[in-house]
Amino acid sequence: MNSVFSCAAILFDLDGVLVDSAACVERTWRHWAEQNGLDQSRVIAEAHGRRTIETVQRVAPHLAAPSEVVALAQSESSTTEGVFEVPGARELLAPLPLHLWAIVTSGVRAVATLRIRHTGLPMPRVLVCADDIARGKPDPEGYLTAAQRLGVTPEDCVVIEDAPAGLKAARAAGMRAIAISGTYAPAALTSADRVVTRLDNLSVVLRNTGDPMEIRVRPA
Repeated sequence: MNSVFSCAAILFDLDGVLVDSAACVERTWRHWAEQNGLDQSRVIAEAHGRRTIETVQRVAPHLAAPSEVVALAQSESSTTEGVFEVPGARELLAPLPLHLWAIVTSGVRAVATLRIRHTGLPMPRVLVCADDIARGKPDPEGYLTAAQRLGVTPEDCVVIEDAPAGLKAARAAGMRAIAISGTYAPAALTSADRVVTRLDNLSVVLRNTGDPMEIRVRPA
C-alpha cells in the first residue's frame, strides 16, 4: 500500500476533508426532509458528496429541484454554526503554492467561500463549485475542470476525498485518490488508493520548481 504519492497537483474536497461542516449540513437537510415528509436518514446519506440539485432529484423527484436548491443554498450560506476547520488542514495548505492545489466541492460558491473564510483557511486560486459545472460527483467533470485550470494532466493529480461519490469521480477522471474516513467508514472507501483516519496523517514535501511534490502518509 502506497505511503508516498508523487504528483503535480493536489485536489481537495472541502466538506469532510478541510472543513468539518457535518452538523451544519445535517441540520439543514433534516429540516428540509421534515418539511417535505421525507426520510431524514436517507436524505442525509444521499446528500454527502453530491450537489444539492442531484440530491433533491434523487430523493424527491416530485419537487421542483431548482427552487428547492435556491432555498437550501440560502439556508447554508447564512450560517456558520457547526462549521469548523479540520485538524491539520491549515498546516497542510499553508506551505502549498496556489498553482499546486485546488478545491473541488459539491457545494455552491456562496457556501464554499463562506466556510473557507469562516475557518480562516487559505482561499484557493482554483475553486470548482457546484454552480461551475453541469454534472456533479460521481461524474468526473469537477476534478477534470480543476486539473485543466491548474494546467496539469489528470494522471498527475491526487484527490483527497471523504465520500464514495467523490472517489468515483476521481477514478473516472483517471486520478489517484486518498480517502479520509469519518464521514464514511473505511469499508465504504475501498476504491481509494489509500485510506487514512485523519487529515493530519498526511504531509507534503515540496521539491525544486518543476519537480513533483510528494504526499507522505504517516502511520496512524
